[in-house]
Amino acid sequence: MEAPQPIDYLSPDVPDSLPWHEVPLVRADASSLADYGTLIHDYHDYPIEIVQWPAAGWRPVDSGTGDEAGTTHGSFLSSWEGDVLLGRNTAVDDQYLLGWGCNPVDAQRTASTSTTPPQVLLWHANYHPDGGQLFFPLDETPYVVPLALPGDDLKPDDFVAFYFQPGEGLYIHPNVWHEGVFPLAPQGRFYDEQGRVHARVSCNLAREFGVFLAIPLRSPTD
Repeated sequence: MEAPQPIDYLSPDVPDSLPWHEVPLVRADASSLADYGTLIHDYHDYPIEIVQWPAAGWRPVDSGTGDEAGTTHGSFLSSWEGDVLLGRNTAVDDQYLLGWGCNPVDAQRTASTSTTPPQVLLWHANYHPDGGQLFFPLDETPYVVPLALPGDDLKPDDFVAFYFQPGEGLYIHPNVWHEGVFPLAPQGRFYDEQGRVHARVSCNLAREFGVFLAIPLRSPTD
């Protein structure tokens, strides 16, 4: 199998316009997040799962090795520039174009904005096989995170958008599909902690399925 080509996260390889696949919105709580992760109220010293490196053959990896890299932490910053949602993860020194408020062909990018679109159109999702990931809001604003359960045979219908109130954080289990954190405000700051190795498995949803995932930016009660 050929190695995948590097992904340009700031200039995604997607069509200018696609149908929208509406993702259901649910309130994040212990029950709704079961199997995806955990609702947390304090990120300090929260245990991050680190997955042991797989064995290359039939001999097992020695106990106590292959899971020693630990975690890295920093801030995840989400901000709208007009119709374009950008993300920056200082924990792994990376930047992304997360999505748009409308089809890319109609999206206008401006220096600042005072409102947010009613949805973000998502083109990409990923998971980390090496460990879990934690997000905790540093601003007093609610936010939404799309998640799908593990498995490489991913479909758009597998995604659920989880709504979090201010002061509520999210811990995501290894192998759970996700993509960024989307504040219900022009910008948001989040504490981020994840495995230091930072392996990433990706899916270009737009190219693979011919749709953008429409993630609602509102409360489930609106």
